Amino acid sequence: MPTIFDKLDPVIRRYHQIEESMGNPEIAANFERVQELARERTSLENLVKIGGEYKGLVAEIEDLETLVHDSSEPELVEMAKEELEENREKLEDLSQALTLALLPKNPNDERDVIMEVRAGTGGAEAGIFAGDLYRAYSRYALNQGWKVEVMESNPTEVGGFNKIVFEIQGKGVFSRLKFEPGVHRVQRVPNTETQGRIHTSTATVAVLPVVDEVEVKIDPNELRIDVYHAGGHGGQNVNKVATAIRIVHEPSGLTVVCQDERSQHKNKQRAMTMLRSRLFEAEQMRHDAEISDSRRAQVGGAERSEKIRTYNYPQDRVTDHRSNANFHDIPRLMDGGLDDMFDKLSAWEQEHLLSEATV
Repeated sequence: MPTIFDKLDPVIRRYHQIEESMGNPEIAANFERVQELARERTSLENLVKIGGEYKGLVAEIEDLETLVHDSSEPELVEMAKEELEENREKLEDLSQALTLALLPKNPNDERDVIMEVRAGTGGAEAGIFAGDLYRAYSRYALNQGWKVEVMESNPTEVGGFNKIVFEIQGKGVFSRLKFEPGVHRVQRVPNTETQGRIHTSTATVAVLPVVDEVEVKIDPNELRIDVYHAGGHGGQNVNKVATAIRIVHEPSGLTVVCQDERSQHKNKQRAMTMLRSRLFEAEQMRHDAEISDSRRAQVGGAERSEKIRTYNYPQDRVTDHRSNANFHDIPRLMDGGLDDMFDKLSAWEQEHLLSEATV
């Protein structure tokens, strides 16, 4: 009966094929192809390393078993038995690591992301909650040593945001934040509530993987680019020079705006990055729609309309509705202490992928 370990040899063969191809002068001269192969090689490196250790340990255990069975020297047999026991324990740990490494990976896991947080239902309190989520994500990112840059923001009069778009750059950013898309619901007593009534508000989060020009080609003739003056709330921070950029991709109708940089050139660069990510996401959604529901049950692919999490302040409890896990100490979570939550969601993802791999 086939097992998940049967997938190892094809992966190792593919890794060596990639290395051989990258050494081919004709391929080496093709920059786009080299980048594509380099990304694939990077995605396989850890698995190939663990697989090599696993195979080496299996061979060592077989040699020790032969020695125990065939040797006539009692001391040597005793030493071999001790080493055999140690290696079997190592093999069990390595087997678990290899199983996880062999699970299907989200091809976007190592990418940077563009996050978009929008106020939903709940009036002013929804905007405040959107601001709280932005603060939680940005604090978490900075704690990881990642870089956060705001691309577009629309603040509310009472604090928070109607909408804020920001890029997070760092190692494995998407792998940690891919669980966040969807509707986040908060239950709490607003500061403006005089009678202590609990209000329910929502905010919507989108997470887009950042892609480069090689992966998503855009015809400049299909773009309409508008340059205008950016202004903050209440007329503050209005630039004397028009620097804000709005780009409309006419074939798809997608519109992106970037206004938070003082440089028109920088805003245009960021707007193009955002546009590529949204076109990439649209293509992924189209592709997902073509495959069966059972195969598109990819963790972290929540639709924007799906309620994924509730933040209950009176009970100091956050409930993730996918993993059915509860987390406490909301102030710590909203101050960027999200590692426990993301670890739980990663484990939940692995459980689902394992169940699919063993079917």
